[in-house]
Amino acid sequence: MPLPGPVSLRELLLAAAAGAEGSGGAAAAAAGPGPGPAPSSPGEEEVCVVGIFGKTALQLCSEKAALVSTVCDRQVFPLFEPADPEEAGDGAGTEGEPEAKDYNDLQAYYSQESRVLYLVLTSICDTPQLLKACGDLAAAESRESAAGGPGPLPHAEAHEFWKHQEKLHCLSLLYLFSVCHILLLVHPTCSFDITYDRVFRALDGLRQKVLPSLKAAIKDCPVGKEWKLNCRPCPPRLLFLFQLNGALKVDPLPSRGQDPCGHLEKPPPKKHSPKRRLQHALEDQIYRIFRKSRVLTNQSINCLFTVPANQAFVYIVAGGAQDGEDPVAMLLDQLRSNCTMRETDSLLAPTLSGPRRYQMMRHGRQQLSFYAESSSSSSSSSGQLVDCTLKEFLWQHVELVLSKKGFDDSVGRNPQPSHFELPTYQKWVAAALKLYEVTIEGKDDDPTSLTGELSSKIMGSIKVLEGYLDIDTKFSENRCQKALPMAHSAYQSNLPHNYTMTVHKNQLAQALRVYSQHARGPAFHKYAMQLNEDCYKFWSNGHQLCEERSLTDQHCVHKFHLLPKAGEKPEADRNPPILYHNSRARSTGACNCGRKQAPRDDPFDIKAANYDFYQLLEEKCCGKLEHINFPVFQPSTPDPAPARDESSPAPPEGEIEKLKEKEPQTQGESTGLSLALSLGQSTGSLGTYPPDAQAGGDNAESHGQSGDSKSEKRPSLVDRQASTVEYLPGMLHSNCPKGLLPKFSSWSLVKLGPAKAYNFHTGLDQQGFIPGTNYLMPWDIVIRTRTEDEGDLDTNSWPAPNKAVPAKRSSVVMGRGRRRDDIARAFVGFEYEDARGRRFMCSGPDKVMKVMGGGPKESAIKALNSDMPLYILSSTQGRGLKPHYAQFMRLFVVVPDAPLQITLTPQVQPGPPPCPVFYPEKQEITLPADGLWVLRFPYAYVTERGPCFPPKESQQLMSYKVLRGILKAITQ
Repeated sequence: MPLPGPVSLRELLLAAAAGAEGSGGAAAAAAGPGPGPAPSSPGEEEVCVVGIFGKTALQLCSEKAALVSTVCDRQVFPLFEPADPEEAGDGAGTEGEPEAKDYNDLQAYYSQESRVLYLVLTSICDTPQLLKACGDLAAAESRESAAGGPGPLPHAEAHEFWKHQEKLHCLSLLYLFSVCHILLLVHPTCSFDITYDRVFRALDGLRQKVLPSLKAAIKDCPVGKEWKLNCRPCPPRLLFLFQLNGALKVDPLPSRGQDPCGHLEKPPPKKHSPKRRLQHALEDQIYRIFRKSRVLTNQSINCLFTVPANQAFVYIVAGGAQDGEDPVAMLLDQLRSNCTMRETDSLLAPTLSGPRRYQMMRHGRQQLSFYAESSSSSSSSSGQLVDCTLKEFLWQHVELVLSKKGFDDSVGRNPQPSHFELPTYQKWVAAALKLYEVTIEGKDDDPTSLTGELSSKIMGSIKVLEGYLDIDTKFSENRCQKALPMAHSAYQSNLPHNYTMTVHKNQLAQALRVYSQHARGPAFHKYAMQLNEDCYKFWSNGHQLCEERSLTDQHCVHKFHLLPKAGEKPEADRNPPILYHNSRARSTGACNCGRKQAPRDDPFDIKAANYDFYQLLEEKCCGKLEHINFPVFQPSTPDPAPARDESSPAPPEGEIEKLKEKEPQTQGESTGLSLALSLGQSTGSLGTYPPDAQAGGDNAESHGQSGDSKSEKRPSLVDRQASTVEYLPGMLHSNCPKGLLPKFSSWSLVKLGPAKAYNFHTGLDQQGFIPGTNYLMPWDIVIRTRTEDEGDLDTNSWPAPNKAVPAKRSSVVMGRGRRRDDIARAFVGFEYEDARGRRFMCSGPDKVMKVMGGGPKESAIKALNSDMPLYILSSTQGRGLKPHYAQFMRLFVVVPDAPLQITLTPQVQPGPPPCPVFYPEKQEITLPADGLWVLRFPYAYVTERGPCFPPKESQQLMSYKVLRGILKAITQ
């Protein structure tokens, strides 16, 4: 049963191949309907193959397929495509992968009456396929954005997609140039597109590259020897079809009512019409361009295509008078002319059918795009030659093929004849099917098969097209390659010999800025990645600085190196060298008791910062003093292991302050946590250390209550059995696992001497103190309150230094009775020390002590009831702009010889929340009476996640604090 209209080329080839094995009826079924009797053996008739390709405009009915309807004088192709075709004729890939999809579509129509097979190529050069490709790209981007992808398609990937489609288009063109006798290039304007010169040179190079694969594909086909050798029936003749689109306008001759004098100066009419002259000019231009680029040579057998030397190969389709000027008026006129029937049309229309009805419907109607002019409409009364119609223009070349004369398009002194073969329909189908499988359809076949192997070779040869087609990428690569040396120079400018990762990233950002100023095009991202790799190689090849930072946030000055192992000596000559970390920063620090100062290197580990330095000075100064040792890890196995990092989460911000608000304000209730909390049965984030206690001595009532009743003390963590298998690798803080102790203590508590060793009038006699800042503040503690009648009254208004006051009048109550208070005097000092060894006391938060003589008069109660800063601006700044900070290093406490008990509970928060709170291994230390005690704080604070660095310039110093309640006084 005949198939109406055109079919996909693949369907036609498969139907014809199946018909060759059977009765041959399938070939006739694939052919379109035609008038006249059909031949008895359609597969044995000789055919001329005409291929049509090119570009289309954004106008109605400007498709290349309309040419076939014009030449065949019947409506062959439908005016509109189906709304949603399931799959393009030769499209490959899926909807979700537009990169793998082929938007080239080959359709075929066989006219039996003229023995011409038309092959029409539709590609992304045509508006429908271009819209389809853009729609698929937009849909793919939408799916990626919905799935959390990168969003819009990058420039390089979009460019790669379109260039890949252009390469697939070249494969389809290569197929047409291999199976056609005549090729018709359609262009929607009347000017030649110079890009075709580049495309044809690319096709010629690709054809020479894949010629062995094409020969292997058709070696068993029933075609002639020359066809098998050259992989084409003949060098195809290329014809050009341009559309005028109203660009060429000719002034009409004056009518009877007009003045002829206005046209006297015009030259007489020429022999050829303006359209014919434009045709000749285009032919000369096209021939010169192709000869200059050597697409056309003297020997036609070596060319990709030929053009006739003595025949016209350019045809111009003239548009209507209104074409391109007023599309709406043109469509209304077209509708009006179609709906109006003349008397002759109304009489003949019912009796006519087929091609004759199509011709009658076209009578008096203006073609929108391509139409065949009649001889009468082209004739001119001015003596000009008559312009031929489109069918006449094409048929003069088709007749050369059907008459087996062939094309003799070689020029020069010794022209060589080119081969020519007019195959039968069945032979052409056999060769065309093989070429179709390896060039278009077979790119998805199994690579192990013969077809798949040949297809893979052809697809691998597509890279030949890049030098011709991808001019943008070629220019972009050249431009980016020129920008790379400038970017490298920008990276290496003002660089030290060794530098850190931060400097590397900053220099790389500067290099990328310079690169982006000069680099352009789709290769931008590729060479930006290369610049990144080159800079990284330069940095890591002998210029990499050690990334380790000291506990004071200073970089190691050595280049990348390894640390010596246990018992191994440093070796600077090895690659990489084996060295200890060193930042070349030195500071001056005092020993545990503060009497001796010594220089110290910038520490890189917690043991060197908080233990080793003070142990060295211990032998020279503090070794013979009385110590209160903190509990440390005592191993029960020869190889103890550090505890794994299973610390509880950090306390949320503000929780510490909330606990302080809930804390009792009296000394008698200073140990307010329950026994269950102290035994670890609570999951609170602060359950591993006691809450902050307010310092005693605020008023007489609190001391009186503390003297009457004593609260039960909760056992601390170290009072329970600590682990003897696992030790704490760092310092003890609020987020540490319970029941673990470090190998060494970062704290030190030393007794300098008895209470009388401190002189209230002269202060501390130690090195490094700024004059006037070496005094301890007095702290008067009420021991007992009694009336005036009890005991003898002491008439001295001020006690002797370092002596407890047995009875002192502190207040007078209006009324009959008077009260006398027994008061003991202690002394407290908050010492700060900067990196230069300068030391001073603070009498309150951000208040440096300054005593002119006679001892300080300010009480320590305010400082004890406040959070003291861990860092404070040094009282003597240097010349530089960077501020120098002094760190809280020691707490001096003079405990009098009196019936009271002073408890030490230091807690430090070396950073803003959620920084944990640090405390000694023994959280509550009772200081023995009659002594001058010094609590040395850690030099550095380290958690499992790293060190707590000193504050920067922009950070708030009060976020780094020693929590209030460090001292408590309990009367006995």
